[in-house]
Amino acid sequence: MNVLILGSGGREHAFAWKIAQSKLLNNLYIAPGNAGTANCGTNVNIAVTDFEAIKNLVWEKDINLVLVGPEDPLVKGVHDFFLNDDVLKDIPVIGPKKDGAQLEGSKDFSKQFMQRYKVPTAQYATFTKETLEQGCQFLESLKPPYVLKADGLAAGKGVLILNQLQEAKEELKSMLLEAKFGNASSKVVIEEFLHGIELSVFVLTDGISYKLLPSAKDYKRIGEGDTGLNTGGMGAVSPVPFADNTFLSKVEERIVKPTIEGLNKEGIDYRGFIFIGLMNCGGEPYVIEYNCRMGDPETEVVIPRIESDFLDLLVGVGNQCLEEKVYKTSENTATTVVLVSGGYPEDFSKGYEISGLNEVKESLVFHSGTKFEGEKVVTNGGRVFALTSFGNTIESAAKKSFSSAEKIHYTNKYYRRDIGRDLINFF
Repeated sequence: MNVLILGSGGREHAFAWKIAQSKLLNNLYIAPGNAGTANCGTNVNIAVTDFEAIKNLVWEKDINLVLVGPEDPLVKGVHDFFLNDDVLKDIPVIGPKKDGAQLEGSKDFSKQFMQRYKVPTAQYATFTKETLEQGCQFLESLKPPYVLKADGLAAGKGVLILNQLQEAKEELKSMLLEAKFGNASSKVVIEEFLHGIELSVFVLTDGISYKLLPSAKDYKRIGEGDTGLNTGGMGAVSPVPFADNTFLSKVEERIVKPTIEGLNKEGIDYRGFIFIGLMNCGGEPYVIEYNCRMGDPETEVVIPRIESDFLDLLVGVGNQCLEEKVYKTSENTATTVVLVSGGYPEDFSKGYEISGLNEVKESLVFHSGTKFEGEKVVTNGGRVFALTSFGNTIESAAKKSFSSAEKIHYTNKYYRRDIGRDLINFF
């Protein structure tokens, strides 16, 4: 079969790498892809939200299945576009329709959904510019730190965690009255702060049954010791040592099952991934957020641990026969270290030549922000590579990734040297 992946990051390279191994695959296309995905299939220079161009590509290349990587085309309705088109309607799209994508596209919708189906989450309330005063009063009822979330998509920048009440009130005004995050902050969700340790659980569902994918913990801060600005993710570990069978059973019973059942009750035919951001609060799971796709860099640490034919699982999602598919994961630990451009997540330069890729032998190299410039591979983003290694322990896997990181060279390379260190003592 012929498959199209939409996206250009490390997540999409991990998908492409795994799908390329499938016996079911004939041809693989990635739009727009990067220098790494070009080794797995054919890159096509089409934007993920250019639905007409995607339609033409699907028709021209006789695509049988489309896997959507990022959230933007899902929230904008790429799945609906396919279903409403006579040419495309029978081609499975892995990723929810617009109604299901609201789990990520609207924080207010997702919080209301959790409340309706008794999914454990933080106390919250939603405010607009008309109810700004009530928002300030609600902040006064909470203990610091204060969590403010733009309702809509804000390129990963719409969440503020603030320690001072007055600063929280000022930021609330900035979000609602001055459109700090554009239209995304026309509504703001204020939450109580959950104390605990964060992790993510991923679900693949065909709308009826589901497979619980491996758990992962990512590292969002730019600096070692979880200091500095938030990023898209500086590394990840899977499995998570504090997410034992007892904890994951709670997640499945209290969160995964009510979520799938809730989607069905709402009449939402959800086929794709559900990313569940969790807080482990003294052994009890609480949902921080839903995402309607896989995370990045979590995909780069989770997908390599899946030993089953990944494309066969996706076919099961599209045809709603996922329950029949064989699903097996590796017992080994995987650790991912992300290499970034100096200056990220703020201003950084692109276009630096990359060398040393052929020297990496112990790790999987997933490209995130790269492109070809003639025969050369150059940097083309803030996050440049995700290096994934296996080991019997977090320590042994991380050691391989750090060693591989030293073999890749480009100007202003930076990576965190403490990925997984905080988890080693959990074993």
